[in-house]
Amino acid sequence: MTSQLSMWRRLVGDKDVASCREATRLLQSVLDGQTDEQTHTRVLRHLEACKRCGLEAETYRAIKESLATQFSEPADSQAVADLVDFGRNLTQEME
Repeated sequence: MTSQLSMWRRLVGDKDVASCREATRLLQSVLDGQTDEQTHTRVLRHLEACKRCGLEAETYRAIKESLATQFSEPADSQAVADLVDFGRNLTQEME
């Protein structure tokens, strides 16, 4: 855990900030707007405080934006699944 995240958790409490594991697991759902407000807020707080997870979120956002601007039709579900697997593998390599 980064010192910035540790400080954040001391200020707002552990229940109000997701862990790296939780943030990584929920990142796609949060970015797709598929979580409840409390979960969304907990993950966003984590992303603000954790540089590594914040960079991962920015990578996912950039991929989604790129796909959205390059294709007028919805992306191939297998291609999206491959990108998600790629991102997960990157995260696992960092742990």
